[in-house]
Amino acid sequence: MRLTEQQIQAIKQVVAEVLGAQAEVRLCGSRVDDNARGGDIDLYIHLTQPIERPAFVATLIQAKLIRQIGERKVDILLDAPNLKRVPIHQVAELTGVAL
Repeated sequence: MRLTEQQIQAIKQVVAEVLGAQAEVRLCGSRVDDNARGGDIDLYIHLTQPIERPAFVATLIQAKLIRQIGERKVDILLDAPNLKRVPIHQVAELTGVAL
């Protein structure tokens, strides 16, 4: 996993601040591969409760993370009971690494 401990803690803190401690966060994509280089930070966030205004929530998390970890592209994939699931959700669940 190509994140520093500081980045991991910042991600967990921001997600808990915005969505609560029950939110599960997984790192997905190229940052999971220790041999890869570069790449954005892809996060899959699973919630057991419905979420209102998902686009706003994802943007808020991105903005807070950029302030804490610097100018890095952060992609957020939210999964909640009231949101439509598409194949990428299953891929993120299966290949992502829990933070």
